[in-house]
Amino acid sequence: MSKHILMIITSNARMGDTGKPTGVWAEELAVPYYALVDAGHAVTLASPQGGAIPLDPSSVTGEASHDPAVVRMNGDATLQALLATTRPVAGIEFSGFDAVFFPGGHGTMWDLPGNADVRRLVEAAYAQGKWISAVCHGVVGLVDARRADGQSVVAGQRISAFTDAEEAAVGLTALMPFLLESRLRELGADFQPAGNWQAFAVRDGQFITGQNPQSSKQVVELLLTALAE
Repeated sequence: MSKHILMIITSNARMGDTGKPTGVWAEELAVPYYALVDAGHAVTLASPQGGAIPLDPSSVTGEASHDPAVVRMNGDATLQALLATTRPVAGIEFSGFDAVFFPGGHGTMWDLPGNADVRRLVEAAYAQGKWISAVCHGVVGLVDARRADGQSVVAGQRISAFTDAEEAAVGLTALMPFLLESRLRELGADFQPAGNWQAFAVRDGQFITGQNPQSSKQVVELLLTALAE
């Protein structure tokens, strides 16, 4: 049976006030998107600001540009049109969706935390018992959401995300507004790290999360299994 997934993508194209370009990591969007639609599911693309979303330039040049899903995305006029006209999260109600998915990219670190509508949608998904999935920095979309008892939705849950060690390895620790692994641990998550750049994803309760770009395929495979249950 076809399910409906809300994919929330960053609108942010700069790392803070540095001017350094960022955005969504193309492979972390394209791999889950195509896996879901090829399986017959519907995907609605949304973002904090609505409209066109920025692609991290590093994710569509060099070696990263050769990923088959990225190549497919670049030649897909239908998806390109959708990426240019994403729905603003402020106008979306979660009712009718079966899951929410957050692709990563460093852009997420600035515009997903602190966004009341992102928090509202994650809390609604949690309260309705729906799947909450994210990969890499996209897991930052979960940090504001709270359960009815006031605790973080990730408290006590096995969660993976881009690690502090990986942030240090790419030389961006000092530019981040906070470190994602550290914040998740502070919120009470049972953080699950693998080695740097190892494909790794974990499912626990309603949550399906992956560590890094290498984990996109594993995350969406777990999500597809969950949607089929």
